[in-house]
Amino acid sequence: MHSLRGCLTPQLTQAKRDRAPSAMPVTSQLLRSLPRTKVLASGLLPCQQHHSQLAPTSHRPASRWPPHTWQSHQHSRSYQTTSALRSYILTPPQVNSILKANEYSFKVPEFDGKNVSSVMGFESNQLPANAPIEDRRSAATCLQTRGMLLGVFDGHAGCACAQALSERLFYYIAVSLLPHNTLCELEAAVESGRPLSPILQWHKHPNDYFSREAQTLYFNSLRTYWQELIDLTSPGEVPDTREALMNAFKRLDNDISLEAQVGDPNAFLHYWVLRVAFSGATACVAHIDGSDLFIANAGDARAVLGVQEEDGSFTAHTLSNDHSAQNDDEMARIRGEHPPSERKTVIRQDRLLGLLMPFRAFGDVKFKWSIELQKCVLESGPDQLHENEHTKFIPPNYHTPPYLTAEPEITYHKLRPQDRFLVIGSDGLWETLHRQEVVRIVGEYLTGVHQRQPLKVGGYKVTLGQMQGLLEERKARVSSAFEDQNSATHLMRHAVGNNEFGTVDHERLSKMLSLPEELARMYRDDITIIISQFNPHVIGAQRQEGQS
Repeated sequence: MHSLRGCLTPQLTQAKRDRAPSAMPVTSQLLRSLPRTKVLASGLLPCQQHHSQLAPTSHRPASRWPPHTWQSHQHSRSYQTTSALRSYILTPPQVNSILKANEYSFKVPEFDGKNVSSVMGFESNQLPANAPIEDRRSAATCLQTRGMLLGVFDGHAGCACAQALSERLFYYIAVSLLPHNTLCELEAAVESGRPLSPILQWHKHPNDYFSREAQTLYFNSLRTYWQELIDLTSPGEVPDTREALMNAFKRLDNDISLEAQVGDPNAFLHYWVLRVAFSGATACVAHIDGSDLFIANAGDARAVLGVQEEDGSFTAHTLSNDHSAQNDDEMARIRGEHPPSERKTVIRQDRLLGLLMPFRAFGDVKFKWSIELQKCVLESGPDQLHENEHTKFIPPNYHTPPYLTAEPEITYHKLRPQDRFLVIGSDGLWETLHRQEVVRIVGEYLTGVHQRQPLKVGGYKVTLGQMQGLLEERKARVSSAFEDQNSATHLMRHAVGNNEFGTVDHERLSKMLSLPEELARMYRDDITIIISQFNPHVIGAQRQEGQS
């Protein structure tokens, strides 16, 4: 029996293949993760972003629930949180241990002592706020074609959908990029029972697991997809990258929906495919091939390019748009897809149907299926689903589904020598740091050159003694900038520990990292970061070759 892990990847991954998705029972895992979500439902309220003495004054995340609910809980939450925070102070080694627990780095191999790839390597990290973490990340090299895939997946209503995306989406993209003849070779190998040529080399942290039980199901759905691609393509036809990314996103979301409708004779798998479909996840994926950079984004994760100017400073070039209420084009798109009678209800309180913050996402069939289909699937589903209020809840003013899509917005950028790195982050990063600050922090870390910006104190009254202290802090920060060996960890330290003056405050960092799980989500979201560093010499040479 073929499976994705055994047949389509070489044995180079560091992942623990046999690790189960969680040590706790799946029902408990789902129920524990549901309250910490971007979805609002009757009786199912997410933890809000709490405004306290710890919250950065310049980058406070938006509240996760409507204002009236937030105001009714503000006083009691503040009292409880302040009391709890006084009990926890971590030492610097303990802080480092937490920050570095999930860091990962990969350097592209050199050939004959030379780096011939436009990508020098990448570094990534994750910091949980939810328990278990709902973010996922993936990185892989395409072996049958060229290029590298990097992706961040931000889950909500549980981690199941994000987990499925982290295992499956790159396969769908890789298959979409294969020429007709290679697809035929894959199918012939399966038909004859021969081993398949690997199409992906995964680059995974040991904690980035694969759910072994679902691999046969996933493989069968992927095979059906490439069989259809064989029928739709012709020999010699070169796949278009933009079209391949679009088709892969839409097809995987369709398969997630179809698998949940069909079910599975295996009770665990039946429950698992329903968990995947009823939870949701946003996705931001980069495909880098030479000097061609494509970003496929669905949701509110973000990709930002770090560009080095002639004076050595760095500027941010955003390569994706957030699909949320802050995007006027998205608001117009959604309202245009539904009757005028729903204009006031389709988006309420900056949420889709008053519930969901991202306007594009995988899964989330409660915003895609008809009410009749939802009831039919749930009635024939496992008993665990009937115990869950979220799955039984029908969104208000639900008249003309689907309201949600996983169709990505795709951006193309031709890399230049001054394009030094790419940052892909879940919204937990961008809620705490502005994109220009992110690029400055990473750029200074990678180059070792610190731009001496004027010391900003905002609207605060600062004494000369305090000013001297801030200057001494900045001096110490320059000398200790390389305590992190991973750029994603360095950026995460700033995202969690920055004070109102833009410097890392160890006391604040310690308190934020020592928050018990029932409080952590009130202050911040899960944070996932991938930073890819580019080779300006290779990119410059490739551009010259293309122009000649």
